[in-house]
Amino acid sequence: MASSFHWSRYLLILGMSGSLLGCIMDSRQSEVSAWMAREKSQAVPNIQPLREPLVFQPVAYDRGSAEDPFAFEKLARVFQSGQVRGDTRLIDQHRNRRKEPLEAYPLDAIKMVGFMQKAGKPTALVLVENHLYQVVAGNYIGQNYGLIRNISETQMKLQEVVQDATGEWIEQSTVLELQE
Repeated sequence: MASSFHWSRYLLILGMSGSLLGCIMDSRQSEVSAWMAREKSQAVPNIQPLREPLVFQPVAYDRGSAEDPFAFEKLARVFQSGQVRGDTRLIDQHRNRRKEPLEAYPLDAIKMVGFMQKAGKPTALVLVENHLYQVVAGNYIGQNYGLIRNISETQMKLQEVVQDATGEWIEQSTVLELQE
């Protein structure tokens, strides 16, 4: 009997504490709700009006008497003549020199991943098939005879020799950006 009286006293104290705690929490909740309502009523939105959209004026393309660069007839004339126009010296100088290892890879397989100064010369770090190479201006990379002209912290500038649609060998500038 004494133990049941003992437990009932604990339950009574626990019940009273819970009720008192509920009253305290309820008053705190109402204070927070009142503060939120007051702040919400005082808040002023700061929305900037949108600018009017720019007016787009389409312009008609008139090529006049210019020849269509994609005309089949233009390409057919070149191929039927059987001659390759243009300066073959561009390609001849590359065919007669010893190839460098990075010329075996297409340019899109080569990634510039770093930059450093080595003996005062800007040096790029390039990654090809999980191998890291150091290149400087004057090296060749890529399958289009890409001569490295300039190296900066963010890019490499190349001069490639490619064949255009008519079979002419032309020089083309290419940039290889730093990949992070």
